Amino acid sequence: MRRAASALLAACTTAAALTALTAAPARADGDPTGLGHCTGTAPFVCHFDVAPGTYRVSALLGGGVEAGSTGVTAETRRTMLAETPNAAGRTVRRSFTVDVRDPEGEPTGPAGSPGLDLTFGGTAPQLAALRVTPVRTPQILLAGDSTVCDQPGDPYSGWGQQLPQYLTDRLTVANYADSGEGSQSFLDNPALFPALRSRIGHGDLVLIQLAHNDKQTDRETYRANLTAMIRGVRAEGGQPVLVTPIVRRWFNADGTLDNGTALLVNGLGVDLPAEIRALAIEHDTPLVDLTALTRARVEELGPEGSKALYLYNERRDNTHTSTRGATEYAALVLDELGAQGLVPRRAIR
Repeated sequence: MRRAASALLAACTTAAALTALTAAPARADGDPTGLGHCTGTAPFVCHFDVAPGTYRVSALLGGGVEAGSTGVTAETRRTMLAETPNAAGRTVRRSFTVDVRDPEGEPTGPAGSPGLDLTFGGTAPQLAALRVTPVRTPQILLAGDSTVCDQPGDPYSGWGQQLPQYLTDRLTVANYADSGEGSQSFLDNPALFPALRSRIGHGDLVLIQLAHNDKQTDRETYRANLTAMIRGVRAEGGQPVLVTPIVRRWFNADGTLDNGTALLVNGLGVDLPAEIRALAIEHDTPLVDLTALTRARVEELGPEGSKALYLYNERRDNTHTSTRGATEYAALVLDELGAQGLVPRRAIR
Protein backbone atom coordinates (compact mmCIF):
# COMPACT_ATOMS: atom_id res chain seq x y z
CA MET A 1 0.00 0.00 0.00
CA ARG A 2 2.87 2.37 0.75
CA ARG A 3 4.43 1.64 -2.65
CA ALA A 4 1.13 2.47 -4.39
CA ALA A 5 0.75 5.72 -2.48
CA SER A 6 4.33 6.68 -3.31
CA ALA A 7 3.74 5.93 -6.99
CA LEU A 8 0.67 8.15 -7.07
CA LEU A 9 2.52 10.93 -5.21
CA ALA A 10 5.39 10.78 -7.69
CA ALA A 11 2.95 10.76 -10.57
CA CYS A 12 1.17 13.81 -9.17
CA THR A 13 4.49 15.65 -8.98
CA THR A 14 5.30 14.68 -12.57
CA ALA A 15 1.84 15.77 -13.71
CA ALA A 16 2.36 19.21 -12.19
CA ALA A 17 5.57 19.58 -14.19
CA LEU A 18 3.83 18.45 -17.38
CA THR A 19 1.07 20.97 -16.76
CA ALA A 20 3.61 23.76 -16.47
CA LEU A 21 5.35 22.65 -19.67
CA THR A 22 2.18 22.42 -21.76
CA ALA A 23 0.47 25.60 -20.59
CA ALA A 24 0.32 27.90 -23.59
CA PRO A 25 0.79 31.68 -23.66
CA ALA A 26 -1.96 34.06 -24.77
CA ARG A 27 -4.13 32.54 -27.47
CA ALA A 28 -3.08 33.12 -31.08
CA ASP A 29 -6.70 33.44 -32.27
CA GLY A 30 -7.08 36.94 -30.81
CA ASP A 31 -9.06 35.74 -27.77
CA PRO A 32 -6.61 36.00 -24.84
CA THR A 33 -9.41 35.56 -22.26
CA GLY A 34 -10.85 32.40 -23.82
CA LEU A 35 -14.35 33.83 -23.35
CA GLY A 36 -14.99 33.67 -27.08
CA HIS A 37 -15.86 30.02 -26.44
CA CYS A 38 -18.64 31.00 -24.02
CA THR A 39 -22.22 32.21 -24.31
CA GLY A 40 -24.58 33.64 -21.71
CA THR A 41 -23.74 35.14 -18.35
CA ALA A 42 -25.77 33.32 -15.70
CA PRO A 43 -24.68 30.68 -16.36
CA PHE A 44 -21.73 30.97 -18.71
CA VAL A 45 -21.81 27.97 -21.07
CA CYS A 46 -18.46 27.28 -22.74
CA HIS A 47 -17.53 24.79 -25.46
CA PHE A 48 -14.11 23.72 -26.77
CA ASP A 49 -13.69 21.54 -29.86
CA VAL A 50 -11.11 19.13 -28.48
CA ALA A 51 -10.44 15.43 -29.02
CA PRO A 52 -10.96 12.87 -26.23
CA GLY A 53 -8.28 13.16 -23.59
CA THR A 54 -7.45 14.85 -20.29
CA TYR A 55 -7.62 18.63 -20.10
CA ARG A 56 -6.61 21.13 -17.49
CA VAL A 57 -9.06 24.01 -17.12
CA SER A 58 -7.73 27.17 -15.53
CA ALA A 59 -10.47 29.67 -14.74
CA LEU A 60 -10.19 33.21 -13.45
CA LEU A 61 -13.38 33.84 -11.51
CA GLY A 62 -14.76 37.17 -10.35
CA GLY A 63 -13.80 40.69 -11.38
CA GLY A 64 -17.31 42.12 -11.23
CA VAL A 65 -18.33 45.31 -9.46
CA GLU A 66 -20.28 43.19 -6.98
CA ALA A 67 -19.31 40.06 -5.09
CA GLY A 68 -19.73 36.80 -6.95
CA SER A 69 -20.12 33.09 -6.30
CA THR A 70 -19.36 30.58 -9.04
CA GLY A 71 -19.59 26.80 -9.32
CA VAL A 72 -18.52 24.70 -12.29
CA THR A 73 -19.87 21.55 -13.91
CA ALA A 74 -18.46 19.74 -16.94
CA GLU A 75 -19.71 17.28 -19.53
CA THR A 76 -22.57 15.20 -18.09
CA ARG A 77 -23.26 17.20 -14.92
CA ARG A 78 -19.94 16.42 -13.23
CA THR A 79 -19.27 18.87 -10.42
CA MET A 80 -15.74 20.17 -10.96
CA LEU A 81 -15.79 23.08 -8.54
CA ALA A 82 -18.09 23.82 -5.62
CA GLU A 83 -19.42 27.36 -5.38
CA THR A 84 -16.44 29.65 -4.92
CA PRO A 85 -16.96 33.21 -3.64
CA ASN A 86 -15.06 36.31 -4.69
CA ALA A 87 -15.16 39.79 -3.21
CA ALA A 88 -16.33 42.73 -5.32
CA GLY A 89 -13.68 43.70 -7.83
CA ARG A 90 -11.46 40.76 -6.91
CA THR A 91 -10.62 37.55 -8.76
CA VAL A 92 -9.69 34.03 -7.74
CA ARG A 93 -8.03 31.42 -9.94
CA ARG A 94 -9.06 27.80 -9.80
CA SER A 95 -7.85 24.85 -11.88
CA PHE A 96 -9.14 21.32 -12.36
CA THR A 97 -8.85 18.50 -14.88
CA VAL A 98 -11.61 16.98 -17.00
CA ASP A 99 -11.73 13.54 -18.60
CA VAL A 100 -13.18 14.08 -22.09
CA ARG A 101 -14.35 10.84 -23.65
CA ASP A 102 -17.01 9.37 -25.93
CA PRO A 103 -19.62 8.71 -24.62
CA GLU A 104 -19.13 11.60 -22.21
CA GLY A 105 -21.33 10.19 -19.43
CA GLU A 106 -22.32 6.59 -18.77
CA PRO A 107 -20.34 4.27 -21.05
CA THR A 108 -23.50 2.63 -22.43
CA GLY A 109 -25.51 5.85 -22.49
CA PRO A 110 -26.00 8.61 -25.07
CA ALA A 111 -22.89 9.91 -26.79
CA GLY A 112 -23.41 13.49 -25.66
CA SER A 113 -21.78 16.36 -27.52
CA PRO A 114 -18.22 16.12 -28.92
CA GLY A 115 -15.50 18.15 -27.26
CA LEU A 116 -15.44 19.75 -23.82
CA ASP A 117 -18.49 21.47 -22.34
CA LEU A 118 -18.27 23.61 -19.21
CA THR A 119 -20.98 25.44 -17.28
CA PHE A 120 -20.09 28.24 -14.88
CA GLY A 121 -23.14 28.67 -12.69
CA GLY A 122 -23.91 29.31 -9.05
CA THR A 123 -25.73 32.04 -7.21
CA ALA A 124 -23.77 34.90 -8.83
CA PRO A 125 -21.43 33.49 -11.50
CA GLN A 126 -18.52 35.61 -12.68
CA LEU A 127 -15.93 34.49 -15.25
CA ALA A 128 -13.03 36.74 -16.28
CA ALA A 129 -10.79 34.35 -18.24
CA LEU A 130 -10.52 30.71 -19.20
CA ARG A 131 -7.78 28.44 -20.54
CA VAL A 132 -7.98 24.79 -21.58
CA THR A 133 -4.77 22.77 -22.00
CA PRO A 134 -4.13 19.06 -22.67
CA VAL A 135 -2.26 17.37 -19.82
CA ARG A 136 -1.33 13.98 -18.42
CA THR A 137 -2.18 13.31 -14.80
CA PRO A 138 -2.63 10.31 -12.52
CA GLN A 139 -6.20 9.05 -12.50
CA ILE A 140 -8.90 7.72 -10.22
CA LEU A 141 -10.95 5.35 -12.37
CA LEU A 142 -14.36 4.23 -11.17
CA ALA A 143 -16.09 0.89 -11.73
CA GLY A 144 -19.63 0.95 -10.42
CA ASP A 145 -23.37 1.15 -10.91
CA SER A 146 -26.06 3.85 -10.88
CA THR A 147 -25.13 4.96 -7.36
CA VAL A 148 -21.66 5.91 -8.67
CA CYS A 149 -22.18 6.95 -12.30
CA ASP A 150 -22.48 10.31 -14.06
CA GLN A 151 -26.26 10.50 -13.94
CA PRO A 152 -27.64 12.32 -17.02
CA GLY A 153 -30.55 14.16 -15.42
CA ASP A 154 -31.89 15.83 -12.31
CA PRO A 155 -32.59 14.97 -9.53
CA TYR A 156 -30.26 11.96 -9.74
CA SER A 157 -26.55 12.06 -8.96
CA GLY A 158 -23.92 9.38 -8.38
CA TRP A 159 -21.13 9.92 -5.88
CA GLY A 160 -18.54 9.55 -8.65
CA GLN A 161 -20.16 12.52 -10.37
CA GLN A 162 -19.43 14.67 -7.32
CA LEU A 163 -15.90 13.44 -6.59
CA PRO A 164 -13.95 15.81 -8.92
CA GLN A 165 -14.87 18.94 -6.93
CA TYR A 166 -12.69 17.72 -4.06
CA LEU A 167 -9.55 17.31 -6.17
CA THR A 168 -6.97 19.75 -7.52
CA ASP A 169 -5.67 19.62 -11.09
CA ARG A 170 -3.11 16.99 -10.02
CA LEU A 171 -5.66 14.17 -10.36
CA THR A 172 -8.36 13.26 -12.88
CA VAL A 173 -11.52 11.25 -12.29
CA ALA A 174 -12.51 8.88 -15.11
CA ASN A 175 -15.95 7.55 -14.24
CA TYR A 176 -16.82 4.27 -16.00
CA ALA A 177 -19.73 3.45 -13.68
CA ASP A 178 -22.92 2.53 -15.50
CA SER A 179 -26.55 2.17 -14.45
CA GLY A 180 -27.90 -1.33 -13.95
CA GLU A 181 -24.57 -3.13 -13.92
CA GLY A 182 -23.65 -6.03 -11.69
CA SER A 183 -20.24 -7.60 -11.27
CA GLN A 184 -20.71 -10.01 -14.21
CA SER A 185 -22.10 -7.52 -16.73
CA PHE A 186 -19.48 -4.92 -15.85
CA LEU A 187 -16.71 -7.44 -16.35
CA ASP A 188 -18.11 -8.76 -19.65
CA ASN A 189 -19.19 -5.59 -21.49
CA PRO A 190 -16.36 -4.25 -23.72
CA ALA A 191 -17.50 -0.68 -22.98
CA LEU A 192 -17.05 -1.17 -19.23
CA PHE A 193 -14.22 -3.06 -17.51
CA PRO A 194 -12.23 -3.78 -20.71
CA ALA A 195 -12.43 -0.09 -21.71
CA LEU A 196 -11.53 1.02 -18.18
CA ARG A 197 -8.61 -1.42 -18.09
CA SER A 198 -7.20 0.06 -21.31
CA ARG A 199 -6.99 3.46 -19.59
CA ILE A 200 -5.05 2.35 -16.52
CA GLY A 201 -1.59 3.86 -16.06
CA HIS A 202 1.08 2.92 -13.54
CA GLY A 203 -0.08 3.82 -10.03
CA ASP A 204 -3.61 4.81 -11.05
CA LEU A 205 -6.32 4.03 -8.50
CA VAL A 206 -9.30 1.94 -9.64
CA LEU A 207 -12.24 2.09 -7.23
CA ILE A 208 -14.60 -0.88 -7.57
CA GLN A 209 -18.13 -0.63 -6.11
CA LEU A 210 -20.44 -3.28 -7.58
CA ALA A 211 -23.16 -4.92 -5.52
CA HIS A 212 -26.57 -3.24 -5.90
CA ASN A 213 -27.43 -5.23 -9.04
CA ASP A 214 -25.93 -8.55 -7.92
CA LYS A 215 -29.33 -9.48 -6.53
CA GLN A 216 -29.14 -13.11 -7.64
CA THR A 217 -25.38 -13.62 -7.91
CA ASP A 218 -24.09 -16.58 -5.95
CA ARG A 219 -21.14 -16.18 -3.59
CA GLU A 220 -18.60 -18.02 -5.73
CA THR A 221 -19.44 -16.08 -8.90
CA TYR A 222 -19.41 -12.75 -7.09
CA ARG A 223 -16.03 -13.42 -5.54
CA ALA A 224 -14.62 -14.65 -8.84
CA ASN A 225 -15.80 -11.53 -10.67
CA LEU A 226 -14.25 -9.11 -8.18
CA THR A 227 -11.07 -11.18 -8.07
CA ALA A 228 -10.82 -10.98 -11.86
CA MET A 229 -11.09 -7.19 -11.67
CA ILE A 230 -8.45 -6.96 -8.94
CA ARG A 231 -6.04 -9.03 -11.00
CA GLY A 232 -6.84 -7.14 -14.20
CA VAL A 233 -6.12 -3.78 -12.58
CA ARG A 234 -2.83 -5.02 -11.13
CA ALA A 235 -1.80 -6.50 -14.47
CA GLU A 236 -1.90 -2.96 -15.91
CA GLY A 237 0.13 -1.47 -13.05
CA GLY A 238 -2.87 0.05 -11.29
CA GLN A 239 -3.96 -0.07 -7.65
CA PRO A 240 -7.38 -1.66 -7.08
CA VAL A 241 -9.44 -0.32 -4.19
CA LEU A 242 -12.53 -2.25 -3.13
CA VAL A 243 -15.49 -0.12 -2.07
CA THR A 244 -18.50 -1.59 -0.27
CA PRO A 245 -21.86 -0.27 -1.58
CA ILE A 246 -23.79 2.63 -0.18
CA VAL A 247 -26.68 1.55 2.04
CA ARG A 248 -30.30 1.60 1.05
CA ARG A 249 -32.38 3.90 3.21
CA TRP A 250 -34.47 1.15 4.80
CA PHE A 251 -35.08 1.64 8.52
CA ASN A 252 -36.09 -0.81 11.21
CA ALA A 253 -38.68 0.28 13.73
CA ASP A 254 -35.90 1.17 16.17
CA GLY A 255 -34.31 3.66 13.74
CA THR A 256 -31.41 1.44 12.67
CA LEU A 257 -30.47 -0.02 9.28
CA ASP A 258 -29.65 -3.47 10.64
CA ASN A 259 -31.47 -5.47 7.97
CA GLY A 260 -30.64 -7.26 4.74
CA THR A 261 -32.38 -4.76 2.46
CA ALA A 262 -30.43 -1.80 3.82
CA LEU A 263 -27.12 -3.66 4.05
CA LEU A 264 -27.32 -5.46 0.66
CA VAL A 265 -27.73 -9.08 1.54
CA ASN A 266 -28.93 -10.43 -1.80
CA GLY A 267 -31.77 -12.76 -2.73
CA LEU A 268 -29.56 -15.82 -2.29
CA GLY A 269 -28.54 -14.74 1.20
CA VAL A 270 -25.08 -13.55 0.14
CA ASP A 271 -23.85 -10.69 2.35
CA LEU A 272 -22.19 -8.73 -0.44
CA PRO A 273 -20.38 -6.11 1.70
CA ALA A 274 -19.02 -8.91 3.91
CA GLU A 275 -17.64 -10.69 0.83
CA ILE A 276 -15.97 -7.47 -0.31
CA ARG A 277 -14.35 -7.01 3.09
CA ALA A 278 -13.09 -10.60 3.04
CA LEU A 279 -11.68 -10.22 -0.48
CA ALA A 280 -9.85 -7.06 0.54
CA ILE A 281 -8.05 -9.03 3.25
CA GLU A 282 -7.38 -12.06 1.06
CA HIS A 283 -5.95 -10.02 -1.81
CA ASP A 284 -4.22 -7.38 0.35
CA THR A 285 -6.34 -4.73 -1.34
CA PRO A 286 -7.23 -1.35 0.18
CA LEU A 287 -10.85 -1.10 1.31
CA VAL A 288 -13.24 1.83 1.61
CA ASP A 289 -16.09 0.52 3.77
CA LEU A 290 -18.69 2.86 2.33
CA THR A 291 -21.48 0.63 3.65
CA ALA A 292 -20.40 1.31 7.22
CA LEU A 293 -19.76 4.99 6.55
CA THR A 294 -23.10 5.65 4.85
CA ARG A 295 -24.97 3.58 7.42
CA ALA A 296 -23.54 5.75 10.19
CA ARG A 297 -24.53 8.92 8.35
CA VAL A 298 -28.08 7.78 7.55
CA GLU A 299 -28.68 6.56 11.08
CA GLU A 300 -27.28 9.83 12.44
CA LEU A 301 -29.81 11.84 10.40
CA GLY A 302 -32.65 9.45 11.17
CA PRO A 303 -35.74 8.46 9.15
CA GLU A 304 -36.76 12.03 8.40
CA GLY A 305 -33.48 13.87 7.97
CA SER A 306 -31.95 11.16 5.77
CA LYS A 307 -34.66 11.58 3.12
CA ALA A 308 -32.67 14.51 1.69
CA LEU A 309 -29.67 12.25 0.96
CA TYR A 310 -31.78 10.06 -1.29
CA LEU A 311 -34.65 10.68 -3.71
CA TYR A 312 -37.39 9.74 -1.29
CA ASN A 313 -39.23 13.05 -1.55
CA GLU A 314 -38.96 13.21 -5.34
CA ARG A 315 -39.31 9.54 -6.36
CA ARG A 316 -39.91 7.51 -3.19
CA ASP A 317 -36.47 6.13 -4.02
CA ASN A 318 -34.39 4.83 -1.11
CA THR A 319 -31.46 3.61 -3.22
CA HIS A 320 -30.38 6.48 -5.49
CA THR A 321 -28.90 9.65 -4.09
CA SER A 322 -29.71 13.31 -4.52
CA THR A 323 -26.98 15.79 -5.33
CA ARG A 324 -26.62 16.44 -1.61
CA GLY A 325 -26.33 12.75 -0.79
CA ALA A 326 -23.89 12.04 -3.62
CA THR A 327 -21.77 15.01 -2.56
CA GLU A 328 -21.62 13.85 1.06
CA TYR A 329 -20.83 10.28 0.03
CA ALA A 330 -18.07 11.41 -2.35
CA ALA A 331 -16.49 13.27 0.55
CA LEU A 332 -16.60 10.10 2.67
CA VAL A 333 -14.81 8.17 -0.07
CA LEU A 334 -12.11 10.80 -0.49
CA ASP A 335 -11.58 11.14 3.27
CA GLU A 336 -10.85 7.40 3.42
CA LEU A 337 -8.52 7.53 0.44
CA GLY A 338 -6.64 10.38 2.05
CA ALA A 339 -6.52 8.73 5.47
CA GLN A 340 -5.04 5.57 3.92
CA GLY A 341 -2.42 7.53 2.00
CA LEU A 342 -3.85 6.49 -1.37
CA VAL A 343 -4.44 10.07 -2.48
CA PRO A 344 -1.77 12.66 -1.60
CA ARG A 345 -3.04 15.53 0.52
CA ARG A 346 -1.64 17.98 -2.06
CA ALA A 347 -4.13 16.58 -4.59
CA ILE A 348 -7.13 17.29 -2.33
CA ARG A 349 -8.83 20.66 -2.62
